[in-house]
Amino acid sequence: MKCEHCTRKECSKKTKTDDQENVSGGAPSPAQAKEEKGEFHKLADAKIYLSDCLACDSCITPEEGVQLSQQNAKDFFHVLHLNKKCDVSKHRVLVVSVCPQSLPYFAAKFNLNVSDASRRLCGFLKSLGVHYVFDTAIAADFSILESQREFVHRYHQHSKEQRALPMLTSACPGWVRYAERVLGCPVTPHLCTAKSPQQVMGSLVKDYFAGQKNLPPEKIFHVVVAPCYDKKLEALRDSFSTASYSTRGTDCVLTSGEVAQLMEQRGPSVKDAAVDSLNKDFQEVTLEKNGEVVLRFAAAYGFHNIQNIILKLKKDKFPYHFVEVLACPRGCLNGRGQAQTEDGHADKALLRQMESLYSAIPVWAPERSAHVEELYREWLEGSDSPRVQEVLHTTHQSVEACASTPDMKW
Repeated sequence: MKCEHCTRKECSKKTKTDDQENVSGGAPSPAQAKEEKGEFHKLADAKIYLSDCLACDSCITPEEGVQLSQQNAKDFFHVLHLNKKCDVSKHRVLVVSVCPQSLPYFAAKFNLNVSDASRRLCGFLKSLGVHYVFDTAIAADFSILESQREFVHRYHQHSKEQRALPMLTSACPGWVRYAERVLGCPVTPHLCTAKSPQQVMGSLVKDYFAGQKNLPPEKIFHVVVAPCYDKKLEALRDSFSTASYSTRGTDCVLTSGEVAQLMEQRGPSVKDAAVDSLNKDFQEVTLEKNGEVVLRFAAAYGFHNIQNIILKLKKDKFPYHFVEVLACPRGCLNGRGQAQTEDGHADKALLRQMESLYSAIPVWAPERSAHVEELYREWLEGSDSPRVQEVLHTTHQSVEACASTPDMKW
Protein backbone atom coordinates (compact mmCIF):
# COMPACT_ATOMS: atom_id res chain seq x y z
CA MET A 1 0.00 0.00 0.00
CA LYS A 2 1.27 3.47 -0.89
CA CYS A 3 0.51 6.97 0.35
CA GLU A 4 -2.43 8.54 -1.43
CA HIS A 5 -0.30 11.01 -3.39
CA CYS A 6 2.98 9.11 -3.37
CA THR A 7 5.29 9.66 -6.34
CA ARG A 8 8.04 7.24 -5.31
CA LYS A 9 8.59 3.89 -7.03
CA GLU A 10 9.36 2.12 -3.76
CA CYS A 11 8.00 2.88 -0.31
CA SER A 12 10.47 3.20 2.55
CA LYS A 13 7.82 3.00 5.27
CA LYS A 14 5.88 -0.15 4.42
CA THR A 15 6.69 -2.10 7.57
CA LYS A 16 6.96 0.66 10.12
CA THR A 17 3.34 0.57 11.22
CA ASP A 18 3.47 -3.17 11.75
CA ASP A 19 6.86 -3.03 13.45
CA GLN A 20 5.61 -0.68 16.17
CA GLU A 21 2.89 -3.10 17.26
CA ASN A 22 5.57 -5.35 18.76
CA VAL A 23 7.01 -2.58 20.94
CA SER A 24 5.76 -2.40 24.51
CA GLY A 25 8.14 -0.13 26.39
CA GLY A 26 7.18 0.36 30.01
CA ALA A 27 3.70 -1.18 29.68
CA PRO A 28 1.76 -1.57 32.96
CA SER A 29 0.80 -4.97 34.31
CA PRO A 30 -2.54 -6.48 33.16
CA ALA A 31 -4.05 -5.98 36.61
CA GLN A 32 -2.94 -2.37 36.78
CA ALA A 33 -4.15 -1.69 33.26
CA LYS A 34 -7.56 -3.19 34.08
CA GLU A 35 -7.84 -1.05 37.20
CA GLU A 36 -6.84 2.12 35.39
CA LYS A 37 -9.25 1.46 32.54
CA GLY A 38 -12.22 1.31 34.94
CA GLU A 39 -15.51 1.81 33.13
CA PHE A 40 -13.79 2.83 29.88
CA HIS A 41 -13.09 0.44 27.05
CA LYS A 42 -9.61 0.33 25.56
CA LEU A 43 -9.02 2.90 22.84
CA ALA A 44 -6.85 2.07 19.85
CA ASP A 45 -3.19 3.04 20.15
CA ALA A 46 -2.16 6.13 18.22
CA LYS A 47 -0.75 5.28 14.79
CA ILE A 48 0.01 7.09 11.59
CA TYR A 49 -1.21 4.91 8.72
CA LEU A 50 0.19 5.10 5.22
CA SER A 51 -3.14 6.33 3.89
CA ASP A 52 -2.97 9.26 6.34
CA CYS A 53 0.45 10.45 5.16
CA LEU A 54 0.98 13.74 3.41
CA ALA A 55 4.66 13.17 2.66
CA CYS A 56 6.12 10.16 0.87
CA ASP A 57 9.59 10.14 2.41
CA SER A 58 10.87 8.57 5.63
CA CYS A 59 9.31 11.26 7.79
CA ILE A 60 8.70 9.08 10.85
CA THR A 61 11.72 7.43 12.44
CA PRO A 62 11.39 4.15 14.38
CA GLU A 63 12.04 6.07 17.62
CA GLU A 64 9.27 8.52 16.80
CA GLY A 65 7.00 5.60 15.98
CA VAL A 66 7.51 4.19 19.49
CA GLN A 67 6.86 7.59 21.10
CA LEU A 68 3.85 8.14 18.88
CA SER A 69 2.30 4.84 19.96
CA GLN A 70 2.42 6.15 23.54
CA GLN A 71 0.43 9.29 22.66
CA ASN A 72 -2.92 7.91 23.76
CA ALA A 73 -5.40 7.84 26.61
CA LYS A 74 -3.38 5.19 28.44
CA ASP A 75 -0.85 7.72 29.80
CA PHE A 76 -3.67 10.12 30.65
CA PHE A 77 -5.54 7.51 32.69
CA HIS A 78 -2.29 6.34 34.26
CA VAL A 79 -1.78 9.81 35.76
CA LEU A 80 -5.44 9.96 36.87
CA HIS A 81 -5.01 6.58 38.54
CA LEU A 82 -1.82 7.60 40.36
CA ASN A 83 -3.46 10.80 41.60
CA LYS A 84 -6.20 8.70 43.21
CA LYS A 85 -3.87 6.08 44.70
CA CYS A 86 -0.58 7.69 45.66
CA ASP A 87 0.42 10.20 48.35
CA VAL A 88 -0.73 13.79 47.75
CA SER A 89 2.87 14.98 47.56
CA LYS A 90 3.33 12.79 44.46
CA HIS A 91 0.22 14.02 42.65
CA ARG A 92 0.55 15.71 39.27
CA VAL A 93 -1.61 18.65 38.29
CA LEU A 94 -3.66 17.66 35.22
CA VAL A 95 -4.18 20.45 32.69
CA VAL A 96 -6.14 19.97 29.46
CA SER A 97 -5.99 22.52 26.62
CA VAL A 98 -8.69 22.34 23.94
CA CYS A 99 -8.16 23.58 20.37
CA PRO A 100 -10.93 25.87 19.02
CA GLN A 101 -11.31 23.61 15.95
CA SER A 102 -12.27 20.71 18.24
CA LEU A 103 -15.26 22.44 19.83
CA PRO A 104 -17.46 22.46 16.68
CA TYR A 105 -16.82 18.71 16.42
CA PHE A 106 -18.19 18.08 19.92
CA ALA A 107 -21.10 20.44 19.23
CA ALA A 108 -22.02 18.64 16.00
CA LYS A 109 -21.38 15.20 17.50
CA PHE A 110 -23.70 15.74 20.47
CA ASN A 111 -26.16 18.10 18.75
CA LEU A 112 -25.31 21.11 20.94
CA ASN A 113 -24.25 24.68 20.32
CA VAL A 114 -20.55 25.45 20.77
CA SER A 115 -20.95 27.06 24.21
CA ASP A 116 -22.90 24.12 25.61
CA ALA A 117 -20.47 21.66 24.03
CA SER A 118 -17.59 23.51 25.67
CA ARG A 119 -19.28 23.34 29.06
CA ARG A 120 -20.11 19.64 28.65
CA LEU A 121 -16.53 18.83 27.66
CA CYS A 122 -15.14 20.82 30.57
CA GLY A 123 -17.50 19.14 33.03
CA PHE A 124 -16.65 15.70 31.66
CA LEU A 125 -12.90 16.27 31.96
CA LYS A 126 -13.18 17.58 35.50
CA SER A 127 -15.37 14.64 36.46
CA LEU A 128 -12.47 12.40 35.50
CA GLY A 129 -10.07 14.28 37.77
CA VAL A 130 -8.66 17.02 35.52
CA HIS A 131 -7.80 20.13 37.54
CA TYR A 132 -7.76 22.84 34.87
CA VAL A 133 -9.26 23.11 31.37
CA PHE A 134 -8.00 25.87 29.06
CA ASP A 135 -8.88 27.14 25.60
CA THR A 136 -5.87 27.45 23.27
CA ALA A 137 -7.37 30.59 21.65
CA ILE A 138 -5.05 32.84 23.65
CA ALA A 139 -2.05 30.82 22.42
CA ALA A 140 -3.34 31.29 18.87
CA ASP A 141 -3.43 35.06 19.52
CA PHE A 142 0.28 34.99 20.43
CA SER A 143 1.10 32.93 17.35
CA ILE A 144 -0.82 35.30 15.06
CA LEU A 145 0.75 38.43 16.55
CA GLU A 146 4.27 37.05 16.26
CA SER A 147 3.55 35.97 12.67
CA GLN A 148 2.34 39.48 11.88
CA ARG A 149 5.51 41.04 13.29
CA GLU A 150 7.72 38.58 11.43
CA PHE A 151 5.93 39.25 8.15
CA VAL A 152 6.40 43.02 8.52
CA HIS A 153 10.08 42.46 9.32
CA ARG A 154 10.52 40.19 6.28
CA TYR A 155 8.68 42.65 4.06
CA HIS A 156 11.13 45.45 4.95
CA GLN A 157 14.13 43.11 4.53
CA HIS A 158 13.03 41.63 1.19
CA SER A 159 15.05 42.34 -1.93
CA LYS A 160 16.25 40.49 -5.03
CA GLU A 161 19.54 39.78 -3.26
CA GLN A 162 17.91 38.79 0.03
CA ARG A 163 14.76 36.74 -0.56
CA ALA A 164 12.79 37.08 2.67
CA LEU A 165 9.41 36.55 0.98
CA PRO A 166 7.12 34.76 0.55
CA MET A 167 6.46 33.78 4.13
CA LEU A 168 4.66 30.44 4.57
CA THR A 169 2.74 29.71 7.77
CA SER A 170 4.02 26.99 10.09
CA ALA A 171 1.09 26.26 12.40
CA CYS A 172 0.20 22.97 10.64
CA PRO A 173 2.62 20.21 11.81
CA GLY A 174 1.81 17.96 8.84
CA TRP A 175 2.82 20.69 6.40
CA VAL A 176 5.94 21.62 8.41
CA ARG A 177 7.17 18.01 8.58
CA TYR A 178 6.61 17.62 4.84
CA ALA A 179 8.51 20.86 4.15
CA GLU A 180 11.41 19.86 6.40
CA ARG A 181 11.77 16.18 5.51
CA VAL A 182 10.88 16.21 1.80
CA LEU A 183 11.09 19.71 0.28
CA GLY A 184 14.09 20.93 2.27
CA CYS A 185 16.22 24.02 1.70
CA PRO A 186 14.27 25.72 -1.13
CA VAL A 187 11.23 25.95 1.16
CA THR A 188 12.26 25.90 4.85
CA PRO A 189 13.77 29.44 4.86
CA HIS A 190 10.30 30.71 3.95
CA LEU A 191 8.61 29.03 6.93
CA CYS A 192 7.42 31.40 9.63
CA THR A 193 9.43 30.97 12.85
CA ALA A 194 6.53 31.78 15.16
CA LYS A 195 5.59 28.76 17.25
CA SER A 196 2.26 27.07 16.59
CA PRO A 197 -0.62 27.60 19.04
CA GLN A 198 0.02 24.15 20.56
CA GLN A 199 3.70 24.96 21.13
CA VAL A 200 2.85 28.37 22.63
CA MET A 201 0.27 26.73 24.88
CA GLY A 202 2.92 24.33 26.12
CA SER A 203 5.09 27.28 27.14
CA LEU A 204 2.14 29.08 28.75
CA VAL A 205 1.22 26.03 30.83
CA LYS A 206 4.69 24.77 31.76
CA ASP A 207 6.25 28.22 32.28
CA TYR A 208 3.75 30.98 33.02
CA PHE A 209 0.97 28.95 34.64
CA ALA A 210 3.46 26.82 36.58
CA GLY A 211 5.06 30.01 37.90
CA GLN A 212 1.68 31.44 38.91
CA LYS A 213 0.91 28.27 40.88
CA ASN A 214 4.46 27.87 42.27
CA LEU A 215 4.76 24.48 40.64
CA PRO A 216 7.80 22.88 38.99
CA PRO A 217 6.95 22.18 35.32
CA GLU A 218 7.42 18.42 35.71
CA LYS A 219 4.64 18.46 38.33
CA ILE A 220 2.15 19.34 35.55
CA PHE A 221 0.79 16.79 33.08
CA HIS A 222 -0.39 18.77 30.07
CA VAL A 223 -2.87 17.20 27.64
CA VAL A 224 -3.99 18.83 24.37
CA VAL A 225 -7.26 17.94 22.65
CA ALA A 226 -6.73 18.49 18.92
CA PRO A 227 -8.46 17.70 15.60
CA CYS A 228 -5.64 15.79 13.88
CA TYR A 229 -3.05 13.08 14.54
CA ASP A 230 -0.18 15.28 13.32
CA LYS A 231 -0.47 17.18 16.60
CA LYS A 232 0.80 14.03 18.31
CA LEU A 233 3.95 14.23 16.16
CA GLU A 234 4.29 17.92 16.98
CA ALA A 235 4.22 17.14 20.71
CA LEU A 236 7.32 14.94 20.30
CA ARG A 237 9.43 17.94 19.24
CA ASP A 238 7.71 20.45 21.50
CA SER A 239 10.18 21.09 24.33
CA PHE A 240 10.56 24.08 26.60
CA SER A 241 13.89 24.77 28.27
CA THR A 242 15.33 27.26 30.74
CA ALA A 243 18.54 27.33 32.75
CA SER A 244 16.93 25.30 35.54
CA TYR A 245 14.80 22.72 33.71
CA SER A 246 13.90 21.12 30.42
CA THR A 247 10.48 19.61 29.81
CA ARG A 248 8.08 18.76 27.03
CA GLY A 249 5.45 21.48 26.63
CA THR A 250 2.74 18.93 25.81
CA ASP A 251 2.86 15.55 27.52
CA CYS A 252 0.00 13.93 25.63
CA VAL A 253 -2.26 14.72 22.66
CA LEU A 254 -5.72 13.19 22.36
CA THR A 255 -7.73 13.70 19.20
CA SER A 256 -11.29 14.99 19.40
CA GLY A 257 -12.47 11.56 18.25
CA GLU A 258 -10.61 9.80 21.06
CA VAL A 259 -12.18 12.10 23.68
CA ALA A 260 -15.63 11.69 22.10
CA GLN A 261 -15.25 7.90 22.45
CA LEU A 262 -14.61 8.36 26.15
CA MET A 263 -17.62 10.69 26.47
CA GLU A 264 -19.89 8.25 24.63
CA GLN A 265 -18.88 5.49 27.01
CA ARG A 266 -20.28 7.72 29.75
CA GLY A 267 -23.66 7.84 27.98
CA PRO A 268 -24.27 10.96 25.80
CA SER A 269 -26.17 10.05 22.64
CA VAL A 270 -24.88 11.13 19.25
CA LYS A 271 -27.36 12.61 16.77
CA ASP A 272 -26.70 13.19 13.10
CA ALA A 273 -27.33 16.54 11.43
CA ALA A 274 -26.25 18.41 8.34
CA VAL A 275 -26.07 22.08 7.52
CA ASP A 276 -24.67 24.15 4.67
CA SER A 277 -21.73 25.62 2.85
CA LEU A 278 -18.27 24.42 1.94
CA ASN A 279 -15.01 26.35 2.06
CA LYS A 280 -12.78 26.48 -0.98
CA ASP A 281 -9.33 24.99 -0.55
CA PHE A 282 -7.52 27.79 -2.33
CA GLN A 283 -8.32 31.46 -1.80
CA GLU A 284 -6.57 34.70 -2.73
CA VAL A 285 -6.76 38.18 -1.20
CA THR A 286 -5.01 41.35 -2.33
CA LEU A 287 -4.27 44.60 -0.53
CA GLU A 288 -4.54 47.63 -2.78
CA LYS A 289 -3.45 51.22 -2.34
CA ASN A 290 -4.48 53.93 -4.81
CA GLY A 291 -5.68 51.24 -7.21
CA GLU A 292 -2.38 49.34 -7.19
CA VAL A 293 -1.82 45.91 -5.62
CA VAL A 294 0.65 46.21 -2.75
CA LEU A 295 0.42 42.76 -1.16
CA ARG A 296 -0.95 39.37 -2.27
CA PHE A 297 -2.11 36.75 0.22
CA ALA A 298 -3.34 33.18 -0.27
CA ALA A 299 -4.66 30.18 1.66
CA ALA A 300 -3.73 26.72 0.32
CA TYR A 301 -5.34 23.64 1.89
CA GLY A 302 -4.65 20.04 0.91
CA PHE A 303 -1.83 18.27 -0.91
CA HIS A 304 -2.89 19.28 -4.43
CA ASN A 305 -2.77 22.99 -3.64
CA ILE A 306 0.48 22.59 -1.70
CA GLN A 307 2.05 20.98 -4.77
CA ASN A 308 0.93 23.89 -6.92
CA ILE A 309 2.33 26.63 -4.70
CA ILE A 310 5.65 24.81 -4.20
CA LEU A 311 5.97 24.36 -7.96
CA LYS A 312 5.49 28.10 -8.46
CA LEU A 313 7.98 28.83 -5.69
CA LYS A 314 10.64 26.56 -7.24
CA LYS A 315 10.11 28.15 -10.66
CA ASP A 316 10.47 31.62 -9.13
CA LYS A 317 6.98 32.50 -10.34
CA PHE A 318 5.42 32.95 -6.91
CA PRO A 319 3.11 35.99 -6.82
CA TYR A 320 2.22 35.88 -3.12
CA HIS A 321 3.82 37.58 -0.13
CA PHE A 322 2.13 35.46 2.55
CA VAL A 323 0.46 32.03 2.36
CA GLU A 324 -1.44 30.05 4.97
CA VAL A 325 -0.64 26.37 4.34
CA LEU A 326 -2.65 23.51 5.88
CA ALA A 327 -2.23 19.83 5.08
CA CYS A 328 -5.90 18.85 5.32
CA PRO A 329 -8.39 19.78 2.59
CA ARG A 330 -10.94 22.23 4.01
CA GLY A 331 -8.62 23.01 6.92
CA CYS A 332 -8.20 21.84 10.51
CA LEU A 333 -11.87 21.04 11.01
CA ASN A 334 -11.32 18.18 8.57
CA GLY A 335 -8.51 16.65 10.65
CA ARG A 336 -8.41 12.85 10.55
CA GLY A 337 -8.72 12.77 14.34
CA GLN A 338 -12.34 13.94 14.26
CA ALA A 339 -13.93 14.24 10.80
CA GLN A 340 -14.18 10.68 9.56
CA THR A 341 -16.59 7.77 9.79
CA GLU A 342 -15.82 4.45 11.48
CA ASP A 343 -14.78 2.94 8.15
CA GLY A 344 -12.18 5.68 7.63
CA HIS A 345 -14.00 7.86 5.08
CA ALA A 346 -14.65 11.59 5.42
CA ASP A 347 -17.88 12.35 7.28
CA LYS A 348 -19.13 15.11 4.99
CA ALA A 349 -22.40 15.71 6.82
CA LEU A 350 -20.62 16.11 10.15
CA LEU A 351 -18.01 18.37 8.52
CA ARG A 352 -20.69 20.65 7.05
CA GLN A 353 -22.27 20.97 10.47
CA MET A 354 -18.91 21.73 12.10
CA GLU A 355 -18.16 24.41 9.50
CA SER A 356 -21.50 26.08 10.20
CA LEU A 357 -20.91 26.00 13.97
CA TYR A 358 -17.32 27.21 13.63
CA SER A 359 -18.28 30.17 11.44
CA ALA A 360 -20.68 31.33 14.17
CA ILE A 361 -17.91 31.60 16.79
CA PRO A 362 -17.07 35.30 17.40
CA VAL A 363 -13.69 36.45 16.03
CA TRP A 364 -11.61 39.20 17.64
CA ALA A 365 -8.37 40.91 16.73
CA PRO A 366 -5.58 39.48 18.95
CA GLU A 367 -3.83 42.86 19.16
CA ARG A 368 -6.88 44.16 21.05
CA SER A 369 -6.80 41.41 23.67
CA ALA A 370 -6.14 42.80 27.15
CA HIS A 371 -5.11 39.32 28.36
CA VAL A 372 -2.47 38.98 25.64
CA GLU A 373 -1.15 42.48 26.36
CA GLU A 374 -0.92 41.62 30.07
CA LEU A 375 0.96 38.38 29.38
CA TYR A 376 3.42 40.14 27.07
CA ARG A 377 4.13 42.54 29.91
CA GLU A 378 4.15 40.18 32.91
CA TRP A 379 5.39 36.92 31.39
CA LEU A 380 7.61 38.00 28.48
CA GLU A 381 8.94 41.38 29.71
CA GLY A 382 7.47 43.31 26.78
CA SER A 383 6.65 42.52 23.16
CA ASP A 384 10.16 43.39 21.90
CA SER A 385 12.19 41.62 24.58
CA PRO A 386 14.70 38.82 23.81
CA ARG A 387 12.45 36.50 25.81
CA VAL A 388 9.77 36.74 23.11
CA GLN A 389 12.16 35.25 20.55
CA GLU A 390 13.19 32.53 23.01
CA VAL A 391 9.67 31.47 24.03
CA LEU A 392 7.42 32.20 21.04
CA HIS A 393 9.68 31.36 18.09
CA THR A 394 11.34 28.19 16.82
CA THR A 395 13.69 26.97 14.11
CA HIS A 396 12.97 24.62 11.23
CA GLN A 397 15.12 21.69 10.17
CA SER A 398 16.02 21.07 6.56
CA VAL A 399 17.26 18.08 4.64
CA GLU A 400 20.66 18.79 3.17
CA ALA A 401 20.50 17.12 -0.22
CA CYS A 402 17.44 18.70 -1.79
CA ALA A 403 18.15 16.97 -5.09
CA SER A 404 18.11 13.54 -3.46
CA THR A 405 14.46 12.94 -4.27
CA PRO A 406 14.56 12.23 -8.02
CA ASP A 407 11.18 10.51 -7.96
CA MET A 408 9.38 13.65 -6.91
CA LYS A 409 7.26 15.03 -9.72
CA TRP A 410 6.43 18.71 -9.49
